Amino acid sequence: MCPTGRRTGDGQRRKDRATDFTFTEEQQAAAETARTVFADVAPDAVPSPALTPTAVADDFDRRLWQRLAATDLLCLVLRESARVLARVPLLETTAVTHVLGHHAPAATAAALLPEAATGRLVLTAAAHGATGHEPAERSVTARPDDDHWILDGTTDHVPWAHQADLTAVPAHTADGRTVLALLPRDHAGLTLDAQYGTHGERLARLRLDGVRLPADRVLDAADAWPSLRALLTTGTCALALGLGLGLGLGEKVLAMTSQYTGKREQFGHPVATFQAVAVQAADRYIDLRAMEATLWQAAWRVTTAAEAALPVEADLAVAKIWAAEGDRRVVQTAQHLHGGFGADTAYPLHRYHAWAKYLELSLGPAAAHEETLGDLIAAHPLD
Repeated sequence: MCPTGRRTGDGQRRKDRATDFTFTEEQQAAAETARTVFADVAPDAVPSPALTPTAVADDFDRRLWQRLAATDLLCLVLRESARVLARVPLLETTAVTHVLGHHAPAATAAALLPEAATGRLVLTAAAHGATGHEPAERSVTARPDDDHWILDGTTDHVPWAHQADLTAVPAHTADGRTVLALLPRDHAGLTLDAQYGTHGERLARLRLDGVRLPADRVLDAADAWPSLRALLTTGTCALALGLGLGLGLGEKVLAMTSQYTGKREQFGHPVATFQAVAVQAADRYIDLRAMEATLWQAAWRVTTAAEAALPVEADLAVAKIWAAEGDRRVVQTAQHLHGGFGADTAYPLHRYHAWAKYLELSLGPAAAHEETLGDLIAAHPLD
């Protein structure tokens, strides 16, 4: 769900255009509905990841997933989910569903989209590759074989793969193309090994050994994987921040810190009144607003294909830099201002810290995105 860009007046030149990120009434209503669905979800509904050697649970929150499906708003409530650390594959399912609707063969879309829309079909994506450094599509190979495709390779850190019905796996072909395979969880030739994230959730290493898929379950449109990758990136940034009417992970942590420092007293005064505390909180607020601006810029470019001096990858890189670095600073400051209380496993702040670290690692290091941005600027000199 992204607000649309609007020009300030007809016939104006591009340099005079302004983007309006105001939410429509429909978007505001969707956010209100999402807030109602998540109202009674508690971040500590599962054991603490700090006290659990494996996964905090064997499955995602099926009850919450069905409630989301019943709202018919699976694609509109991502921001609200971060506020309560909702344990549902919302980002992955909605992103893959979007790509299916735009890039899958008509028969494949007709078979899968109704099931995904009602929550009966759970989808996820393999977006991190095998090393965490090279592009995800380089980890798996795909070759055509009559009316099928044969896939081989290994890809790591796939969220919800042990529970999802289908995993979208990017793979490269011998002629340099990238296809997107829709791989069933129990398919012949596929092995899932358990991995665990800092947030305590079970991830998966997918090992593909001669996996044979029918051609209608492999999307070979050139834009399918780039579109999915961009959606997953902006969605992960949205989880790190949370925007608009709701509170997401970063804003929720800042709100918890404000409440705590407003009540905690030293020398007869709330610690929030101390200049050193107020300055740190203000710096983190600035981080959140920068994360917000860069995220909406990237989301606008992704969803509208608006022209700019640099390609959309530049806006995504900037959003990832701020989301990874800004969220880390927010949770670290929150832990510092809470003192020892912030590390208490009976208090939910440490859960937000664990999720923030997971999102930061999912986005990748800011330095790598800065290098990407530098390369794009060098390749597209500004007038």
